[in-house]
Amino acid sequence: MQKEFPTLKSFELPSYNITYAKKANSFKLKLLKDSPHVLKTIKREKKVVEHLIKTEVISGIISDNRFGVRHHTIPSVFITHQLRVLSGNTTWLSSKLHQQIILKFNECWVPDHNGSDNLSGELGHVENFVASVKYLGPLTRFRKQDIKTKYNLLVLLSGPEPQRTFLEEKILNELKHFNKSVLFIKGKVETEQQKEIIGNVVIYNFMTSTQLETAINESDLILSRSGYTTIMDLAKLEKKAFFIPTPGQFEQEYLAKKMQSEGIAPFCNQEEFKIELLSNMDKYSGFKSQEYELNYKKLFRLF
Repeated sequence: MQKEFPTLKSFELPSYNITYAKKANSFKLKLLKDSPHVLKTIKREKKVVEHLIKTEVISGIISDNRFGVRHHTIPSVFITHQLRVLSGNTTWLSSKLHQQIILKFNECWVPDHNGSDNLSGELGHVENFVASVKYLGPLTRFRKQDIKTKYNLLVLLSGPEPQRTFLEEKILNELKHFNKSVLFIKGKVETEQQKEIIGNVVIYNFMTSTQLETAINESDLILSRSGYTTIMDLAKLEKKAFFIPTPGQFEQEYLAKKMQSEGIAPFCNQEEFKIELLSNMDKYSGFKSQEYELNYKKLFRLF
């Protein structure tokens, strides 16, 4: 965010330091083990917010899934696409806990369409939820561009370690058998941008929003995780995609299955990925953008 908005004042919140288990079946155990640290972090971020309220001129808060970033004297909004939090056989419990947190905020903003034709499915649409929920339509910083195709495949990595590195290594190994043009973005935000060319593969450690917007627009096919932000971006740019959900992350697995069942994009599990799977893309339509008018003036009257 500091690279995107270098002129804006910024403050660093304490980190949740979320990492994923090395094995998918250890995911919930890892979350349970990390929960004491998460609870401590929530208390610490509340103190940071208290200090900012006293020292800065703040008229409102928009918390992007930060549980403690709110204040009783200032309108506070929680923004999330997860009104329902999937966790396997404990989904009911995890969803209720998350909904109780949401109720502590003045409003909840959901970046999706309100209706059956949506992107988040059962994650962002629940019945009989008493919170003040407003649907914003899918949010993305990108715009569709009519530019010439440069890459047959764009590999776009993201997410916590160690799974990001596991997938990077697997895909790079598979690309040895792929003779078309590839742009590979590792998703590692570092001090300096680095570029490397290995045969037909151009590799960057990260890209800024402007660079990434161009890269996606000029690529035929996107290979990535099935994170919701990525899905919103690809929907706006109307791209074809192949998804590899993060092992053990129920949300990404659900979204990948949803896109495949709707004939939009296929997926496979991380350990099963082979480059040959990309040859079956003709069976899928890719994403189609839906126009959505949002009255921001009305939305921000809360503040």
